[in-house]
Amino acid sequence: MLDDIYTELIAEHSRTPEHRHHLENPTFTERGHNPSCGDEITLELRVADDKIVDASFTGVGCAISQASTDMMIDLLKGKSIEEAQRLANLFLSMIKGEVDDETELEDLEDAAALKNIANMPARVKCATLAWHTLRNTLN
Repeated sequence: MLDDIYTELIAEHSRTPEHRHHLENPTFTERGHNPSCGDEITLELRVADDKIVDASFTGVGCAISQASTDMMIDLLKGKSIEEAQRLANLFLSMIKGEVDDETELEDLEDAAALKNIANMPARVKCATLAWHTLRNTLN
């Protein structure tokens, strides 16, 4: 059942990523690159009053990296910088297998479906590319 949800969400978010476009007048732009597979994204954020008011990305990569980026942006819009940092840390801890409490992971919404990537070492960098890029942007 969880595998079906995972597969469906990856397909949906990678086929038609709602947030793949350039943002007009971004406050922050950060490029992320995974040299081991060639995935790359450029994350664009518009921040006002300590809130992420808009976000988008461009780039190329596998279905997992593109879907993870799209899910992350869904989650971040309207959040404070501090909350975005907390969610990025939670996601990265989930992928490392350090957090698996379903109640805590509910905060990640669709992105929690990527939890099982922790069991696929070759795909971890794909799923975490956007989240590491976000952390670099916010630091």
